[in-house]
Amino acid sequence: MLGHRELGFEDYVSILRRRKWWIIIPAILAPIITYAVSLRLQNRFTSQTLVLVEHQKVPDQYVTPVVTEMIQARLATMQEQILSRSRLQPIVERFGLFQDEPNLSMEEKVDRMRGAVSVRPVRADFGGGDGATKGLPGFYISFTFPNARLAQQVCGEITSMFIEENLKERELSAGGTTNFIVSQLNDAKRSLDEQDAKLAQFKQQYIGQLPGNDATNMNLLNSLNTQLEANTQALAQLNQQKTYSETILSQQLESWKAMQISRSGESPVLSPELLQQQLAQAQASLAALQQRYTDTHPDVIKAKKDLVALQNRLDQANAAEEKARKEKESDKTKAARQALEPAGIQQLRAQLHTIDLAIETKQKAQGDLQKQIRTIESRIQLSPMVEEKYKALTRDYQTALDFYNQLLIKKNQSTMATDLERRQQGEQFRVLDPPNLPEKPTFPNRPMFAAGGLGGGLALGLLIAVLLEFRDKAVRTEQDVHYYLELPVLALMPSIAQQKEKKNGRWKLRKRVKSEEKREPVGA
Repeated sequence: MLGHRELGFEDYVSILRRRKWWIIIPAILAPIITYAVSLRLQNRFTSQTLVLVEHQKVPDQYVTPVVTEMIQARLATMQEQILSRSRLQPIVERFGLFQDEPNLSMEEKVDRMRGAVSVRPVRADFGGGDGATKGLPGFYISFTFPNARLAQQVCGEITSMFIEENLKERELSAGGTTNFIVSQLNDAKRSLDEQDAKLAQFKQQYIGQLPGNDATNMNLLNSLNTQLEANTQALAQLNQQKTYSETILSQQLESWKAMQISRSGESPVLSPELLQQQLAQAQASLAALQQRYTDTHPDVIKAKKDLVALQNRLDQANAAEEKARKEKESDKTKAARQALEPAGIQQLRAQLHTIDLAIETKQKAQGDLQKQIRTIESRIQLSPMVEEKYKALTRDYQTALDFYNQLLIKKNQSTMATDLERRQQGEQFRVLDPPNLPEKPTFPNRPMFAAGGLGGGLALGLLIAVLLEFRDKAVRTEQDVHYYLELPVLALMPSIAQQKEKKNGRWKLRKRVKSEEKREPVGA
């Protein structure tokens, strides 16, 4: 009556008593059957090896590794490459795997071999190490095959493939990184050379106008102004000396010519050349006075009046000479003109010539100084614009230089790391436990098969018992009567099981009857 009313512990015990053989028999037969089946299954042996992941021998602070990919990702990639058909087919052919199954194609053999290979990482978080090897100190490689010796050999072959593949990938990765950095370094060097050429050309073009030359330019400008002032003063003194010398010369010429005329009995008349010299002297004197005084100064006014008078006399002398030129000159006049000047006048003329040369030199020097001052002033005015351009070029050059230096450092590090990988001093796989020769098969596990059969037999027996209880319509207890009929129970009759009495004895029956009689009947 399972499932029709709520059952208690006694009800479940009663069910187990009634259905015990339905539970015991499957529980006994199932392990026997599963164990017998396991005896007919083909034995499979698993050979396993432990591969240790060793960090590089040189500390990272001395040689930075170029391969920074997580070991888990690299291991997964290597597993896919090694378990490919192109890598497994030669192993199948070399060791003659699955020869006892001639109906299998090569693709099926490779698939079955791939399924027999297992790569299982060893997890161990020690809270240290770098990101590439943290949590993965090693991994297991196992291969399962019906032949124990072949399983060991194939496991060793696959382990060797993992070790070689790791060395090859790390070396290729390091070499590829180095080649890439070298190409980038060459490009950076070309860019740096271009920036250097631009900066050198700019410095050559704006020499003396670069930032940092402002103080030098100011000092040079002050020095040139001082030199110009000294040169101007010296030029003014020379002009004064020339004016004074020309005045003395003019006086001596007039005296000498007057003496010549008095001897010849002619009136003193100044020649246009002498008047021209006096006019030039007067103009130079006026210029010197104007540099020192204003136009309202008495000396300047007097000099201007003298200059006008000399100009008038020069005009008159020119007119008289032009007139005399038309007349025939007498022999006495010619002789007077051909007379030699005294030594004092010649000395004054030589002195005037020297002063003229000095004035010419000073005027040239003054022009050069003024030109240099204008050049320095233009440099100072253009300094902000030049500084802005210079900063832009310097910034680009510094950026290119920093990038080049960074690449150079990375190139040196990559070269050392590549050399480290070639010497097999970097991270590598080391076989800690070589592939073992299995003595016992790992499949089938016959004790586990028997235990599974026992569990399955018990489950089957319990299922059968539950089904039988669901189909059982018998009323056995007072609770069943009250549940189905919904009427009170007036009296109870003990059940008499003859077969049970024969088996268990009459004393059990009497004991049961007494226990039934002790119950109080429930009346209507």
